[in-house]
Amino acid sequence: MKLTTVTMTTVDGVMQGLGGPEENRVGGFERGGWQRHAWDGEAGAYLNEVYQRADAFLFGRWTFEVFAGYWGGMAADPDANPIAVALNKRPKYVASNTLAEPRWADTTVLSGDLAAAIRELKSTAAGELQVHGSGALVRWLLANQFVDEVTLLVCPVILGQGTRLFPENGPDVALELVESRSTPGGVTIQVYRPNGRPRYARADS
Repeated sequence: MKLTTVTMTTVDGVMQGLGGPEENRVGGFERGGWQRHAWDGEAGAYLNEVYQRADAFLFGRWTFEVFAGYWGGMAADPDANPIAVALNKRPKYVASNTLAEPRWADTTVLSGDLAAAIRELKSTAAGELQVHGSGALVRWLLANQFVDEVTLLVCPVILGQGTRLFPENGPDVALELVESRSTPGGVTIQVYRPNGRPRYARADS
């Protein structure tokens, strides 16, 4: 399986609380709901297409709970939204050592040796395994070289606070640009493939 990550961020890399002011106030975060002002029909159509091509989904525990509470609640009428159709009809995996009984149908909990579980998924199944949100999991997947493609949907706003996708101290990764575009509302869509470690040299060399 090809493993892809899909993340909405601000220009300064914040991914916390995009859905609304009350979505995630961890750490005293007070600037939630930053996605809506720039989100437009073209960005929405692109994201719908991304979800449609997924064969399965992988989540961290926190994002899984948020998605299960929102998208899982649309299971009775999944055709009302293309993202709900994808999420409710395709297999879901959640990385957690504490979740015993997931409340979303067709969900498998990956506990214990997560690296072994991811390797097995990638080697024994075809298609695309998508990771949405799940910042801590994305960072772990990148550090362990499991990610095949990174998609960033960057909204034109600087928050100055909040949890960022990439930490101040972490692994360095060179990226190969696959696709770049922007929408009328100013959302930039960037698709990358990890390409080993960066090369470091003097600017004048």
